[in-house]
Amino acid sequence: MPAIDLHSHSRYSDGSLSPTELVALAAKAGVKALALTDHDSVSGVPEAQEAALEHGITLIPGVEISASWGVHNVHIIGLQVDIHHPVLVAGLAQQAGARARRAIAIAERLEALGMTGVYEGVLALARDPESISRTHFGQWLYTNGHVTTVQQGFDRYLGPRKPASVPMPWASLEDTVSWILQAGGVPVLAHPGRYPLSRTKMREMMTAFQDAGGLAIEVATATEKPDMVQYLAQLAQQRGLAASQGSDYHGKPAPWIALGRFPKLPKGCEPVWQRWGWAADAFSSEQAAPQLV
Repeated sequence: MPAIDLHSHSRYSDGSLSPTELVALAAKAGVKALALTDHDSVSGVPEAQEAALEHGITLIPGVEISASWGVHNVHIIGLQVDIHHPVLVAGLAQQAGARARRAIAIAERLEALGMTGVYEGVLALARDPESISRTHFGQWLYTNGHVTTVQQGFDRYLGPRKPASVPMPWASLEDTVSWILQAGGVPVLAHPGRYPLSRTKMREMMTAFQDAGGLAIEVATATEKPDMVQYLAQLAQQRGLAASQGSDYHGKPAPWIALGRFPKLPKGCEPVWQRWGWAADAFSSEQAAPQLV
């Protein structure tokens, strides 16, 4: 079955490629269906849709929304969303404003540590004040010689309780799921195994997600260990949740990740695309992928 990659990022958040370049690379990699899921933004979807038509692959309109669950920051992916729905548009505008204000605050804290030209440099990487992420700050710190790796930027300056850490007033888990549902999309709990939670806390998070209306969890991602993939598949089946998959491709910020390359969904999982009425053979190599707009 050709690859269905339901998690990727472009320059409209913290990826290194334009939507056009991302789709072209996905087609070259053999991906037949790609979801563009930029952080708190759907601005790149129209460009990606045009490129998908050119390359003959399916482009699934998506978004990855940052949310608060208690003291934890979690990510909720919306798949097959109406990018023009007023509730979603308003919610993402709220997130973008908070992101822009945080960027100024982080830059001010780094400047107070003796660094110069921080905000201007980070803005040049992100191109849009409302798209600036901590990854952009990590890249700036690395390219300007303040750290030896991007990850060291988080460990030394940007992570929780570090000198340039600025808490974000993200929307609640319940609100983000509601935005996606009202926009006609499928809410997916992104990479559950990546959060610093015990398995008991992970199950509590999934319960809160389902109570809010969540419908699927990301079971297979490029960086997930095999035992966690199996555990997440088991939880999905037990809870009646659909299973999603994706590379979480960013390009240069994570060059070890490739589009369309991640573990297979374990047997017994209900693929999330079946919630859209897709048959498994809809993506056979002999057929053109249906265009979903």
